[in-house]
Amino acid sequence: MDTYSFPPVTQLAIPFFIGAILLELWLVRTRKAAGEFETRDTLTSLAMGVGNVAAGLILGFISLAVLMWVWQYRLVDLGASWWVLAGAFLIDDLRYYWYHRIAHRVRWVWAEHVNHHSSQHYNLSTALRQSWTGHLTGMVILQTPLVLLGVHPAVIAFVFAFNLLWQFWIHTETIGRMWPWLEAVFNTPSHHRVHHATNPRYLDANYAGTLIIWDRMFGTFVEELEEDRPRYGIVKNIATFNPVKVAFHEWIAMFGDAFATPGLTIRQRLGYLFMPPGWSHDGSRKGSKELKADYVRRNPTEAGKPGLPAAEMVAGQ
Repeated sequence: MDTYSFPPVTQLAIPFFIGAILLELWLVRTRKAAGEFETRDTLTSLAMGVGNVAAGLILGFISLAVLMWVWQYRLVDLGASWWVLAGAFLIDDLRYYWYHRIAHRVRWVWAEHVNHHSSQHYNLSTALRQSWTGHLTGMVILQTPLVLLGVHPAVIAFVFAFNLLWQFWIHTETIGRMWPWLEAVFNTPSHHRVHHATNPRYLDANYAGTLIIWDRMFGTFVEELEEDRPRYGIVKNIATFNPVKVAFHEWIAMFGDAFATPGLTIRQRLGYLFMPPGWSHDGSRKGSKELKADYVRRNPTEAGKPGLPAAEMVAGQ
């Protein structure tokens, strides 16, 4: 079986996306729910969403070509039974966790992902602030093991669409904590607010797509605290509503650091491409590790709490 046909899940969900955003906007503007909208920011997010669709149509052949080439060397063809779809969803959700973690720890991938974090507001429109350059990073390589095992690329695309649907509704402040069993297993608005926050304790946390169990398993889970409400955006906000600048600002900055800085060694130039965001060859900038340590120095009673280093680790730096 080499022909697969599935409904276009994300396209079919567009009316839901629009309706949900309008509902949240009404609830926030009438003060019936928590949250905040800024018109220019919302329009930028919508433009980023449209650009993401256009980029997929233009550049999507890159990822598809890679996966279809790998498909030639599959061990078997597992088909598209319910158990294959369920298993593919679970494994691909784990794949997404590691992609997402890499995207925050490797500047090359952060350059395409940072635009999703560039809004200083957190509402359903933020979910549409998606990358235009994701097909250029090479992260499609993370999907190839599943293809080699016999899961067709169309199956992977289909199950990942449901992952994206789940991630849409968790971009909101109108929903607080949910049922304990759901918070324990699934990614929720509370968990994802942490991920979008720039508070030191929340940096590099909660990478989950659908299942928060991956963060709990791999030590990256941090709970949202009432006493430390999330502040959104990126560590150094870009202060623009121009979607083109949002899409490409980090690529420009990254290549500028790597190739326009005089006197660097090859290793240092590669460092600007592949070390974590905030890395610099002379230590003049601060990444998440340094920001967390600074916070603990200012607030020693917070040392060792989830998301923050122990006092002895800070003292050793």
